[in-house]
Amino acid sequence: MKMKTSILAAAFALATSVSALASGKDIVDTAVEAGQFNTLAAALTAAGLVDTLKGAGPFTVFAPTDEAFAKLPAGTVENLLKPENKQQLTDILTYHVVSGKVMAADVAGMDEAKSVNGKMIDVEAAGGSVKVSGATVTATDIAASNGVIHVIDTVILPPEG
Repeated sequence: MKMKTSILAAAFALATSVSALASGKDIVDTAVEAGQFNTLAAALTAAGLVDTLKGAGPFTVFAPTDEAFAKLPAGTVENLLKPENKQQLTDILTYHVVSGKVMAADVAGMDEAKSVNGKMIDVEAAGGSVKVSGATVTATDIAASNGVIHVIDTVILPPEG
């Protein structure tokens, strides 16, 4: 069953990649169309980052799903979306983005990657899975016209300091 799920996930990622390339959709439009990144889209809007991620790039986004945001303590997302917390939200969201197009095969060979907010993301590849700063990568190489999306199961938080 697990292999069947992996094959289905790979097929979905491939279909999404082909669709994104064929339509020329950028990272934001590709994520919104997938239907599982509504909270991420709302957060990007609140932080004023939509235009940036619609830019030329290329970008690599470790995109937390709506389920990943739901794992945060109650009220966290609502609090971060408040205008007075825009900088903190921006810091968190830009920690999910790496400059350049880093495909899954490249990520698997890395120990860390520098996020666009300047903090390092820890990368751990073992046993056929990849974790970034503790979050498990659940789908990879979802192509967009200006980069690539890797889906993660947990919102990652930048290290303090």
